[in-house]
Amino acid sequence: MSTAAPTATRTDGPWSPLEFTDRLRAVPARRYHDRHPFNVRMHEGALTPAELRRWIINRFHYQRHIPVKDALILAKFDDSALRRSWLRRIQDHDGPVEGEGGIERWLRLGEAAGIDRARLCSGAEVLPGVRLAVDGYVNFCRLGSPLEAVAASLTELAAPGIMRTRIKAFELHYRWIESDGLGYFRDRVGQGGRDSAEALALVLEWAVTRREQEAAVAALRFKCDVLWSLLDAVDHGAVAGEQAAGDHGTVDHGAGDHGAVAGDHGAGERP
Repeated sequence: MSTAAPTATRTDGPWSPLEFTDRLRAVPARRYHDRHPFNVRMHEGALTPAELRRWIINRFHYQRHIPVKDALILAKFDDSALRRSWLRRIQDHDGPVEGEGGIERWLRLGEAAGIDRARLCSGAEVLPGVRLAVDGYVNFCRLGSPLEAVAASLTELAAPGIMRTRIKAFELHYRWIESDGLGYFRDRVGQGGRDSAEALALVLEWAVTRREQEAAVAALRFKCDVLWSLLDAVDHGAVAGEQAAGDHGTVDHGAGDHGAVAGDHGAGERP
């Protein structure tokens, strides 16, 4: 009788389109940053004004690099129709003209929270961990294949849900932020659904082999890790003034009411 180990049955053929889609959707369902403790506290209304402003400032560093990474992805396409379609994403953030687009709306969010444009645009308060996470994502889109770069954008599958949750949270718990400042969140509900459907169709078309499908899933996991790491940095990155004043103390960032922190976790009047 032979003592050789039995040969394992190979099961590395490509997944069906349905199974592949399910595996892609399972990644943000399990790993998207809506589960991060910082976002959970945000949506429960538990952030102080200082924490919320820190998030707005640092998340802006990510926002302003979205059109950069999309330009890098667009440059990989050899089909003019696909380039025209992807160009819309850049315009969504940069705007078709000055004063429009997602970056402009994020600046308005900052203003509604008491952060002036010069402070946001300076990048002086961006935390090292946030810079590292954003640089990692931009370089991934620069160096990766078109399939990997597009697959990484599929965190958009979860974007409409988190935006709806965020709008409700801000309107309920952070009423000191003017409602007009929530325009970015409102616009991304529709844009996220549209963009994820487009990207999913491309990934399903391009990922033919099992190896390609696994690479797409890995790229999406990487993007989830980027977003999670960004929030880790924000969560643990209180500036020296906040640490000295305590979580509910007074923070002086220099001008106006940028640093005043109320002890009610941000509800009601502007702190």
